[in-house]
Formats: sequence, C-alpha cells, structure tokens
Amino acid sequence: MIEPDALPALSRQFIAHFGEMGNRWGINRTVGQMYALLFISERPLNADEMADTLGFSRSNVSMGLKELQSWRLVKLRHMPGDRREYFEAPADVWEIFRALAEERRRREIEPTLSMLRTALLEQPATDSERHAQARMQAMHDLIDRLMTWFDDVQKLAPETAMQLMGMGSTVTKVLEFKDRMTGRSAARQAKET
Repeated sequence: MIEPDALPALSRQFIAHFGEMGNRWGINRTVGQMYALLFISERPLNADEMADTLGFSRSNVSMGLKELQSWRLVKLRHMPGDRREYFEAPADVWEIFRALAEERRRREIEPTLSMLRTALLEQPATDSERHAQARMQAMHDLIDRLMTWFDDVQKLAPETAMQLMGMGSTVTKVLEFKDRMTGRSAARQAKET
C-alpha cells in the first residue's frame, strides 16, 4: 500500500492535475485521479490499495474501475496466490491514445454521423431546410474525411505515426507551396471574401 503522504510531490501533482482534467474530458475527478495513479504506478494495484492511496471510498474506486474498463484504459491482472483483482494502465502510450480515440469515436462521432446521414436523406421542403441540409452535408463530409484519415493513421505502426506527426509543419509548407504554384490559395481567398 502507498500512503497518500508517501507519494512523491511530482506524483501527487500529476494525479491532482489528471483529476482536474478529467472534469474537462467528461469523466469525474475520481476516475481521472485513479487513472493517473495506475499510469505512474510501477506495478499493478488492487482496488483497496487505490482507495487507501487516494483516500477514496472502496465503492467509488469500484465504480471508477468499471468506467476505466469500459473505456479500455485499464487491464485486469491476477497475481499468483492472491484472489484480488489488480489493475494496470497499458504501458504503451500509443495504445492508450488509440483506445481513447476509438472510444470517443464510438460514443460521440458515430452517433453524430448517423444523425447527419439520416438528416441528409430527408427531402427539404423550404429554402431554409435546403440551407440547413447543405450545412449538415458540409459537416458530414468533413467528419467523414477526418474519420477516413483517422482509420488510415490507426493502421500505421506507432513509429510511422510518430514520424508522420513530426512532419506536420513540413507537410503544411509543401501544401502551401503547391497552392501558390497552382494559384489555388488566391482562388480560395477570393471565394472567402
């Protein structure tokens, strides 16, 4: 067991920050702090250890662990000779990112795309509805394109994806140069004004 006061200051700071960020990400502070503790822990922890370390009730920890499992952000481990369940965060941060991105997609983006597809099948009766449907089409097309790109990135090896991300400003400069050479940026600016 790790006593709360025995946690190094850096660990306490990280755990507190993740709790605050949890509220902004749509999870409660307790779940954010639990995840932070598991993420920095050198070994898997059981629910009692987490409750004692963080000063949470055992029932709050149990509910938080269920939520973390539903997000696929923790892995269940069994220790030889111990009947308790132990939990750990995936060691690979790329795996964590993928799990978060896939779950957010499933919970937030796919329902939005489904609603947009349904709305786009409707026959607009007024100019106002045609305008609204055209705006929905633009939103659908952007989200659909982003999801296609996301699927392509998900297929990459982590090392390749990291290289791609590192090329961000270089790719942007190449595309801007191409636009200048083809006159596309001038046409785009004229369209926007």
